[in-house]
Amino acid sequence: MRIIPAIDIIDGKCVRLTQGDYQSQKTYHDNPVEMAQLFQDHGVRYLHLVDLDGARSSHIVNHRILEQIAAKTQLKIDFGGGLKSDEDVKIAFENGAHQITGGTVAVKNREIFLSWLDAYGPERIILGSDVHNGTIAVAGWEESTTQKLLPFILDYLNLGIHYTICTDTSLDGMLQGPSTLLYQEILEATKVFKPALIASGGIRNMDDLKELEQTGCEGAIIGKAIYEGTLSLKLLEDYIVQNPQV
Repeated sequence: MRIIPAIDIIDGKCVRLTQGDYQSQKTYHDNPVEMAQLFQDHGVRYLHLVDLDGARSSHIVNHRILEQIAAKTQLKIDFGGGLKSDEDVKIAFENGAHQITGGTVAVKNREIFLSWLDAYGPERIILGSDVHNGTIAVAGWEESTTQKLLPFILDYLNLGIHYTICTDTSLDGMLQGPSTLLYQEILEATKVFKPALIASGGIRNMDDLKELEQTGCEGAIIGKAIYEGTLSLKLLEDYIVQNPQV
């Protein structure tokens, strides 16, 4: 299972939110580039970089930070937040993104999201499947929809999507454990497609990671557990050494 630390950016700084609430913002590091370099120093090969300013502005904002991290590390960066137009996606890829994640746009502008899938291919386009009480949440989780999670994922798998990040918003930033039963349900319902399911939200320790690995998740995004110290970078480094990341 791939280990994917997260860096969320507001005003150029590394922050974490709790359950997506911007009022809960806590700053952990003033320099996202230094944070990314620290991850790399511990054997990490992947990064989930979220432009929270962009998510609220509905267009890419922090592409310069993406560019700097891409230039100063060898991390494969999944970039999301505020990607709503062809120009946004072009800027993200030109500034070093290895993959991009689209969530809100996949709900609100299906045609353009599918055009990205066609233009860049399923290895570079990730479906953001953020869920709140069983339905998809969008716009930085500030807006609910009536779109049910499993039909949403299955629809896009039928259309060629391979990667999806699923975050249970009720657990994000809570350090209470991930939504393992939900991931089991998704993998069982989609097994004919064999999707790359990336778990996100609630991870607090190595036991959680091992549980997600046994469930069949392809990757795990880890945020607050790293910043709060409940899951050390040394333990993650040991895991990566024992389980080489592809």
